[in-house]
Amino acid sequence: MTAIPDFTEAERRLFSAALRERYGQAVEVEDVETEIRLMPADRELTVCPALYWEDGERCRFVVSKTGVDKFRSMFFWSIKDRFATGKDEYDNLGDCLVTTLKMQEEAARRRTQELGAGEASAG
Repeated sequence: MTAIPDFTEAERRLFSAALRERYGQAVEVEDVETEIRLMPADRELTVCPALYWEDGERCRFVVSKTGVDKFRSMFFWSIKDRFATGKDEYDNLGDCLVTTLKMQEEAARRRTQELGAGEASAG
């Protein structure tokens, strides 16, 4: 089994800076682990280091490190309401974070519009 290296200090600083820019304040980030099939044909799951945080809208984010300079991300409000960026893997943490945060912002906007439309039609 391949051991995946933990996030470096430089990657953690980039992470903190990106989240501070997005939210305008420091964000609490937790170290977690994910189990991922590194290749679609893999039968075994590989334990990967990951960083997890929540925003003020109860959205949760996970960025997993799947190798040296390899990252995957997702965000979700619930198990039925989850999203990935559409790209299987990033070779740049900054690109991964920026894309994930932009996609979540767009998904949150659509989600708010849909929830508002549902309340309007129910009333």
